[in-house]
Amino acid sequence: MSPAPLTRAQGVALAILLAAMLATRLPIFAGFLHVQDASWAVFFLAGFYLRELWRWAFPTFIGTAVAIDLVAIGWMGVPNYCLTVAYWFVVPGYGSLWLGGAWLAARATPDLFGAGCGLAALLMSASLCFFITNASFFWIGERVTAPTWEAWVANFTHWYWPFVRTTVAYAGVALLVHLGLSAQARRRLAKQ
Repeated sequence: MSPAPLTRAQGVALAILLAAMLATRLPIFAGFLHVQDASWAVFFLAGFYLRELWRWAFPTFIGTAVAIDLVAIGWMGVPNYCLTVAYWFVVPGYGSLWLGGAWLAARATPDLFGAGCGLAALLMSASLCFFITNASFFWIGERVTAPTWEAWVANFTHWYWPFVRTTVAYAGVALLVHLGLSAQARRRLAKQ
């Protein structure tokens, strides 16, 4: 079975999302621009816009994220603190974001109900991603010398909202822009 062809809109989404990941994950741009990493939102939005192309698009985004991290650590002096055996749990974490976006794309409607579904899908998939990545780093990353349940809960609650908030901010703005452009396109079609 051959992969689905890339439409013009999907090509634009692919380019914008990869550029957003590069600009916010690579320290040379992110530090200069003082922006947070948009990778989680990128994976959610890629699932939304590129869901039919997941067989090659998801590995492309994973490979891009890993390549950026390796360049940042190997050549740009970024500390390798997060590079542990638990690093590979970003794959199922990012997968949960991708699936959240794909789920939303199949059910999205341009109304208040659709906006609520979008927020719910975004919060649930970002929360699952955070759970997967945080728990794996804490319990098997070997950076915590004496992990305990209480320490993990404290760590989880300390970092949860900053990670999820950033994802919601980026993806929320993108989805609002999407709704605005969709409404504009519908109005233009209605006039014809």
